Amino acid sequence: MALRPFRAAACAAFALGLLAPGRVAFAQGYGAGAPEAQGGGAAAPKDAKDAKDTKDQKPRKSWGKKDKKGLGKAQTVRERTGKRLLAARDYFQANRYAEAEAELGKLRLKSLNTFERASAHQMYAAIAAAQHQPQKSREHFKLALAENALSVEEQASVRNQITQLYLGESKWPEAVQSLKEWFAIVEAPPPSGYYLLALAYYQMEDFDAALKPAEQAVSLTDSPQEGWLQLLLAIRLTLASRATEPAEREQLYKAAEPVMLDLVTRYPKKVYWTQLSTLYGAQENYDQALVFLELAKLQGMLGEDEDLRRLAQLMLARELPYPAAQLLEEGFAKQQLKQDAQSFELLSTAWIQARDFDRALDPLRKAADLSTDGKLSIRLAQLYLQREDWAQAEAALRRGLDKGGLSSPADAQILMGIVIFSAGRLDESMGWFVRAREHPETRDEAVAWIQHIEQQKAAELAAGG
Repeated sequence: MALRPFRAAACAAFALGLLAPGRVAFAQGYGAGAPEAQGGGAAAPKDAKDAKDTKDQKPRKSWGKKDKKGLGKAQTVRERTGKRLLAARDYFQANRYAEAEAELGKLRLKSLNTFERASAHQMYAAIAAAQHQPQKSREHFKLALAENALSVEEQASVRNQITQLYLGESKWPEAVQSLKEWFAIVEAPPPSGYYLLALAYYQMEDFDAALKPAEQAVSLTDSPQEGWLQLLLAIRLTLASRATEPAEREQLYKAAEPVMLDLVTRYPKKVYWTQLSTLYGAQENYDQALVFLELAKLQGMLGEDEDLRRLAQLMLARELPYPAAQLLEEGFAKQQLKQDAQSFELLSTAWIQARDFDRALDPLRKAADLSTDGKLSIRLAQLYLQREDWAQAEAALRRGLDKGGLSSPADAQILMGIVIFSAGRLDESMGWFVRAREHPETRDEAVAWIQHIEQQKAAELAAGG
């Protein structure tokens, strides 16, 4: 499962909130349009009267003990600094990154208070991210944290951005460490955080470590995202495929079932219906595998070659040859099935299992003609042999022997002997049985036929004498 390419927009969006209403408190007298305070200081006055009313107020602190631990003393942005930051933000919003950085460069960082420096570093980080400079962006985010002036919520947001930058560069171990640092400062990590942790572990192929956070991401919400369910499913199936004990493998497959059913229910896509069928097939529960694939077909989801072949194979496995043959005939008629040796062979097998040998002939002939070896020609000969069509059987056998690639040429030689014998050419058939006698697997049968021919010839000679 690959992570989407990093987009600077994530950090860019964060930057837009740096000086947005409700983000920071400006010192009194900044003027209209200044952001309202939230958590860190007094509200920006709207006029002289408001300034007087708020002049002696202390900044309102709404955070708990955990917040206080991570905060510096200064929580305001002074007027001159605020103007620079707002100007930088405006340039940033206009995608004029050089001007934004130049505006920040007019600030004397050493003369700023800790909160102002943290805000400046966050803006620098956003600009770097927007210009696809993740390392530089991370450095500024870390400098912002080092000022020890941000609230717990702001620290969490910054650490989240650092994590996103690591993820965007596929730096999975660093992303894991960054996520753990983020989790350490928040009361309850969000489900998305657990998903990212699971994803990082998955990319590191540490599937055991990935399982728990993936489960937490899904369990912490009533409406898990599709990607979260996909990841949890992938982890469980990967662990199942690597399990050495059958009991453990079966347990992991069972654990994957509810996730797969959840995907089918919430996101009823063809891929999930077919995967659910495959999951049941892996557990040798072919009845359920067939049910879900047929349900997908009823919903019009199965119209591709491989889908129809798999459904037909499941039908044959469950001894339903006639529906399988009808399915394949329909697929050929609608040009959904490729006309190759395998598809024609599958159709002929369905008709043979349905005991309709006449309808099996044509697809088996086509399959034999398209095949690169002689195996299907031998099978075709057997079908002709059953129909006592000796001439067609002999022709098919000769094609099969000429093509080669047979698992047992001796069996074909026995069949050729039987066909020629049945056509009344005893002396010619004897030659084929003599050849078959040289192979251990057909020696006994060949000897029996040779003895039978000798006895018949002796009887004919006696009768003629």
